[in-house]
Amino acid sequence: MKKMTSTLAVKSLAALAQESRLSIFRSLVQAGPQGLPAGQLAESLGISPSSLTFHMKELTHSGLAESRQEGRYVIYSAQINSMNALLTYLTDNCCGGNPCSPVSTIKPSSKAKQ
Repeated sequence: MKKMTSTLAVKSLAALAQESRLSIFRSLVQAGPQGLPAGQLAESLGISPSSLTFHMKELTHSGLAESRQEGRYVIYSAQINSMNALLTYLTDNCCGGNPCSPVSTIKPSSKAKQ
């Protein structure tokens, strides 16, 4: 796994800062390490194969995704280690240096509901 730097963090965040790419990445994370065939991914998200290729290029260059050939199929998968490195980088100094709770366990304050 590459060490996360500010340059790589910006590149990763930029890759995710587009609705189709964010949807693609979320689908790949849900699919797990086995990934998804390009055609299935494009169909499930309602995007054209050429558009998927364009977006996957950005996700791949950022290190958040990869592709592999299986026979005549291209399989895309999320790079979970890179995602975790980005999350660690973003939260490295949060909470005043005290260990943080996972995001899913943090309850919104009553002020946030207003």
